[in-house]
Amino acid sequence: MAIATETAGSTFGSISGKRKFKNNLATVLVTACLLVALIPLVWLLWTVVSKGLSDILKSNWWTSDQHNSRDWRVPGGGALHAIIGTVEQVALCSVISIPIGVLAAVYLVEYGRGRLRSVVTFMVDILTGVPSIVAALFIYAVFIIEFGADFAGVYASLALVLLMIPVIVRTTEEMLKLVPNELREASYALGVPKWKTIVKIVLPTAFSGILTGVVLGIARVAGETAPLLILVHYSATTNSNLLSGDQASLPLAIFDQFPNSSNQGSTENPFTHVKQITNNYASGRMWGFALTLILIVMVLNLIARLIARRSKVTN
Repeated sequence: MAIATETAGSTFGSISGKRKFKNNLATVLVTACLLVALIPLVWLLWTVVSKGLSDILKSNWWTSDQHNSRDWRVPGGGALHAIIGTVEQVALCSVISIPIGVLAAVYLVEYGRGRLRSVVTFMVDILTGVPSIVAALFIYAVFIIEFGADFAGVYASLALVLLMIPVIVRTTEEMLKLVPNELREASYALGVPKWKTIVKIVLPTAFSGILTGVVLGIARVAGETAPLLILVHYSATTNSNLLSGDQASLPLAIFDQFPNSSNQGSTENPFTHVKQITNNYASGRMWGFALTLILIVMVLNLIARLIARRSKVTN
């Protein structure tokens, strides 16, 4: 008995040592992968912050546009026109996408059966993989080519709708699946109709998770560039009308300043005949627009994380 116990103990000890080695090795590998993944992220953030922070800290950055400061040799100007355009375009996209996405998810989880459910699921999968440039070209072909509409911010919003809907559908669908069936069955046992159970029980229970998906969807489309380049022209002045005229946005503002970001000129002093380097202000504004966009997306993601922590949906 003693020999058997000693043998079992030694075997158990050797197995525990091997498992401990594998655990330590896996920990080292995961940590190394994490550090490797953080290198480009930290590098990117440091580059944007170091090059754009000085511009966004200026007093007029948040209150003025680029009406008189678009040239790379002219200092000043702000991002108000681009912020207003981005907020309006994303807001309109959200107003259209959120109801459609939530209702489609409710159908798939609560009502969907048979061929129609398969078709809806397939279409959502297709939209999930559609590149943003394809969505922009579709809106361009339908509204601008077929109907002869002028370029405007509203069409960029419609293209963003095609990109935002699948994000909301998938996140809402997963949150609804996490709602315990016991809640539905208890409601049905009390004689509550199915539609009222969904409205009064299921959706409120999954509300925090759904809202998290909505915020993530907004953050997803806020930085899209292709629909804006194709469907709306850039304006250096503030235009709050989505339905007509050129309108700025943060991605377009970055694109507008980029061609001149590397320009460098010189002027000759007529008295000293010494050439002086002309400052390039487009580069700072370009990085300032980029940092502003990152801050907006970061705030949205932080909001989503805070909402997720308070989610009432549990396994």
